[in-house]
Amino acid sequence: MSISAAVVDRFSLQLTFVLFLSVVVVTLFMALLTAPHRDEISEFYLGNRTMSPLRNGLAMCGDYLSAATLLGSTGLVALTGYDGLLYLSGTTVAWMMVLLLIAEPLHRAGKFTPGDMLALRLPRLQRPVRIALAVCTLTITTLYLVAQLVGSVALLTQFTGEPGATTRTLCVVTIGTVVIVYASIGGMPGATVIQIIKAVMLVAGVSVTAVMVLHHFHWSPDALLSAAADRSGYGTRFLEPGLRYGASTTSKLDFLSLELAIVLGLAALPHVLMRLLAPRSGGVLRSSVVWAVSLVGLVCLAAGILGLGATAIVGRDTIAGTDHKGDAAVLLLAHALGGGILTALLSCLAFVTLLAVAAGLTLAAATSLAHDLYGEVIRRGRASQTEELTVARLSAVVIGVLGILLALVSWDANTATLAFLAFAIAASAILPALVYSLFWRRFTGQGALLSLWGGLVCSVLLVVFSPVVSSTPDSFYPSADFAWFPLQNPGIVSIPAGFLLGWLGTVLSTRQENVSHEEFEVRMLVGSER
Repeated sequence: MSISAAVVDRFSLQLTFVLFLSVVVVTLFMALLTAPHRDEISEFYLGNRTMSPLRNGLAMCGDYLSAATLLGSTGLVALTGYDGLLYLSGTTVAWMMVLLLIAEPLHRAGKFTPGDMLALRLPRLQRPVRIALAVCTLTITTLYLVAQLVGSVALLTQFTGEPGATTRTLCVVTIGTVVIVYASIGGMPGATVIQIIKAVMLVAGVSVTAVMVLHHFHWSPDALLSAAADRSGYGTRFLEPGLRYGASTTSKLDFLSLELAIVLGLAALPHVLMRLLAPRSGGVLRSSVVWAVSLVGLVCLAAGILGLGATAIVGRDTIAGTDHKGDAAVLLLAHALGGGILTALLSCLAFVTLLAVAAGLTLAAATSLAHDLYGEVIRRGRASQTEELTVARLSAVVIGVLGILLALVSWDANTATLAFLAFAIAASAILPALVYSLFWRRFTGQGALLSLWGGLVCSVLLVVFSPVVSSTPDSFYPSADFAWFPLQNPGIVSIPAGFLLGWLGTVLSTRQENVSHEEFEVRMLVGSER
């Protein structure tokens, strides 16, 4: 069942289209105005490095928060209550990990990509390490990009019912083409423009809607919680743990695995790491991340209120009957509170959110391909800035086209599964290499290679042999049964495996790195001008 029959009238559809088109036109124009006008890779990769902490924080917030937060997380709260709220808390904790563990050391030791930091720390095997890191980056960003493009089709389905092949293709190609323009022409300055606009829209949109929900219940949280429990069909169980993830030991482990992937994976997502390198000084970076933590926390708090409000006002049965995953919850709530206008505003916001995250992912992949693979591995640092910039723009086009093609052939894939696999790979492969490089004196290139390749292979293999691919009605191949790994997310196994492989590769290394850890520590403490 689609929302179009019961909720979204023609006026809402037309208004959504007009709003989305207006935002796209404005942001494209601004991206072209702010695009790099000189052949300087630092401007294309890092953008305007003199931005205030608030604007940097908004850009970081925009880079991370996707439509899954607005639609999926809200729907999870609406269907599962306490378990959904617990899931939301992991997002805020994840940003605390970034602030406390990764942000400043990476900013001081890096240059344009995390590969530059690893190359400085591990000079003897820097080219193999850059290759491994680029492959991991390309895998993560492609999975996440496909999730965003497939998500655009899923969002369209909420309005029109199951779209035909032509409609799906038009939707994915349109979104993908705009993303390519943002990334290839605008670079980091262009991506920053849309991220800031999207973040402001997202914070304002969910905050205003949350205020409307609280006003509906006379500003009484008790009244909201009581109404949500009454209309959930579960009574007080709706406000207790275990409704979704506590049914069995396997489901509890699955939830722990998912939270580990989210909390640790955020600190190693390529587009988030690139954003951490953009501020010029460590003080601006700290303030920027604090702003990002605050804004993300505010959005997650509002998403929790929206989820509870959807259950309390619309009813859990109506939400589940419209979309069993709960993605329709926020749109149903918007229609109940504000009619077609509020529905159109939040729908436009969801499309813009998809667009912005996809642009950041495409830029991160293009930067890794152009700088790490082409500039440092193939050309061994001898490429001119004009040459590398041209490769970066072409790489953005290639990545965007690849994402479009993969989204078209996997349009019925579970977007949450693709996104969470990307988080698991980041936490299992990239994070161990970063943490060991920054904080372990003995860490070697062999350890980095083993953690990068091993974490990537372990994550992918565990997912291949999990219920995500076979043995359940929601699997990619429901009729097959080769799922010997019982969990949906591999993080609880693959993350320790990545750290273990990094340690093992280091202790088995026969040669240490040529650069002393003391020299690297000085770089981490004082940084360098870029």
